[in-house]
Amino acid sequence: MICPMVGALINSAGIVLGGGLALVLKKPVSATNQSRAKILLGVFTVWFGLTLTLSSLNGSALHRCKQLALVLLAMALGKLAGKLLRLQRLSNSVGQFATRKMAAASGKPDFNGGFRVATALFCAAPLAVLGSVAEGLDPNSFSKVLCVKAVMDGMATMAFSKTFGRGVMLSAIPVLAWQGAIIRCAELLRPALEHQPQPLIDSVNATVGLLVFCVALIILQLKKVSVADYLPSLALAPLLTRWLW
Repeated sequence: MICPMVGALINSAGIVLGGGLALVLKKPVSATNQSRAKILLGVFTVWFGLTLTLSSLNGSALHRCKQLALVLLAMALGKLAGKLLRLQRLSNSVGQFATRKMAAASGKPDFNGGFRVATALFCAAPLAVLGSVAEGLDPNSFSKVLCVKAVMDGMATMAFSKTFGRGVMLSAIPVLAWQGAIIRCAELLRPALEHQPQPLIDSVNATVGLLVFCVALIILQLKKVSVADYLPSLALAPLLTRWLW
């Protein structure tokens, strides 16, 4: 059994590493190299998201189709719930807060400003929830979703550190605490999801995989998906599987 905090620790390490590189490197990473890194990251995210979904569908072809149908229904209902809760609007407001802070930066290091901006962005990202849930539900491996997030946060930290200074790196602490709390909650729920005749954990993992795939579409700039609005589907997927299987 792997320590369930490994993915969260990798994510926090990515933030610190990104900030450290920004302070050491004299020149920022070129736009070409950033574009290449995003493409590679997007391709890997597509692969991982679809692999997680397909590996979570098991049994006969009929059973797999039924599982997938329930997951898609959960996502459709989850999006409606997310819109009612205005989850994507909340996520967008965090991004707008960061944009305003960066625009108002005077060019001098702002320790507190950098810490607040980075903490808000990294904790509010849908991948923080998706990766942490996946890690808490699987005691045998760490979450590759959080590895993807570690790269994304590390690249963002490099950019933020040039504007705000060292304070951005300190956001690794609240990010670790936030994702660790979600992981722990998922761990506590795992026994209840495992000891059921229906594939409840599989339904959650399949949903996570499809939402990670949606994130990949955003990374590759193929389609803008309101991923935050879909987060309630993580709770609806096992409920619908329990009621309708």
